[in-house]
Amino acid sequence: MFNCPVTLTPPPLTLCPTQTVFLIWNSLNDPLFGWLSDRSFLSSPQSGPQISSPEVVLKRLAALSRNGPLFALSFLAFWVSWARPGLQFLVCLCLYDGFLTVVDLNHNALLADLAVSAYDRTRLNFHCSLFSALGSLSVFLSYSVWDKGDFYSFRLFCVALAVVSALGFTAVSRLLKSRFQKEARLRRDEALKLKELSIGQGPLTQQEKPVTLGEYLRQLSKHRNFMWFASMNLVQVFHCHFNNNFFPLFLEHLLSDSISASTGSILLGISYIAPHLNNLYFLTLCQRYGVYTVIRWLFLVKLALSVAMLLAGADQVYLLCIFIASNRVFTEGTCKLLNLVITDLVDEDFVVNQRQQAASALLFGMVALVTKPGQTFAPLIGTWLLCVYTGYDIFERNSIQDSAAAMASSVSGQAGFTVPLRQGCFYLLVFVPISCALLQLLAWSRFTLHGRRLQGIKAQRQGTQHSHLMDVKAI
Repeated sequence: MFNCPVTLTPPPLTLCPTQTVFLIWNSLNDPLFGWLSDRSFLSSPQSGPQISSPEVVLKRLAALSRNGPLFALSFLAFWVSWARPGLQFLVCLCLYDGFLTVVDLNHNALLADLAVSAYDRTRLNFHCSLFSALGSLSVFLSYSVWDKGDFYSFRLFCVALAVVSALGFTAVSRLLKSRFQKEARLRRDEALKLKELSIGQGPLTQQEKPVTLGEYLRQLSKHRNFMWFASMNLVQVFHCHFNNNFFPLFLEHLLSDSISASTGSILLGISYIAPHLNNLYFLTLCQRYGVYTVIRWLFLVKLALSVAMLLAGADQVYLLCIFIASNRVFTEGTCKLLNLVITDLVDEDFVVNQRQQAASALLFGMVALVTKPGQTFAPLIGTWLLCVYTGYDIFERNSIQDSAAAMASSVSGQAGFTVPLRQGCFYLLVFVPISCALLQLLAWSRFTLHGRRLQGIKAQRQGTQHSHLMDVKAI
């Protein structure tokens, strides 16, 4: 357990105007772009003409072909001086995050729009993880050209990376669009035949008003599985960003005496690639046992490993190295599996609220909005806990540590004392995963969209999407 520390007042965490603007933009752009993308899909299936799945896919691909190259261009804007540093940083950060959000939402939405069955979605996610791992190799290439004293080589690398990314977005989007345009034409021809044959068959149902944002939010607030998933995912996002922020700190203060700086850099690079490769194995388990069960196993494994590391102590260097790496890999791997759960929530939302078309991007955006506080508070809470228990502050290292040392010496022989920095980092490393795992297991136990209920939801969505084509053939 934690020892009773000397009471230190950590410095207030203030945000500059640039950070404040970015936090607001980063929080709101996910639901904003999701709403702009999918608001036309929120009416009921009786309210006018059906929007076919190929047309939805073409809309996603058009968004990717437009915004993908702009996303690559916004990345380049960081490395060329064109304005005052503060203004350039704010504009570049907001542009980069905005285009990243549009690309992510439409890319994730394709997972729900291209397939409905769990097998097909798992297969799509498998190939996505494989190519994501290949893309992550650029992390290792960047180390070979990085030089603190001269950015010229690194800037050339960034230009080449952006050009390859822009060309990749354009080429792949065009290939996929050419494929789905043929299918969309076939669907339109069938719809025209149905319209011609239905003339004189009776009046059409009166078109209903589209669902407003307020009505959609009310529907979402009644979606119990969404609320429990959002609660669990909030903790998951917190844990992922906690690991991302404190991984280098743990390497420095827990393993720096045992591994070299180059080994630490290699571990850091591997930590970006390993989750994608590890996800390939997790996805094969998902095909056999189901996503819900695999995610539950991962939570239990995280809890068991954290408790075992706590019992072993901070002096077990090899176990510590394995735990730090596995903690990040398993946590990131779980995050990548959650997209499959969101696609299942898209199906349930489509069936329960009788949508004209699944609002995939919008639901992904709402999940991001609800879980965004985890991303924001992970570094703040971690920094605060470290400062409270050790007197170590990342931003004011010397002053805080000196005051902690002085206070500790002044109370020598008394009950209170500061926890050593290495021990404080160890406590953070093990107690954060334990707390997160317990909260996630509690929320995940209340999630009911699995087993027979999930099979029924998928059957209803597949039946609804194909019913109008069956009517054409029958006529």
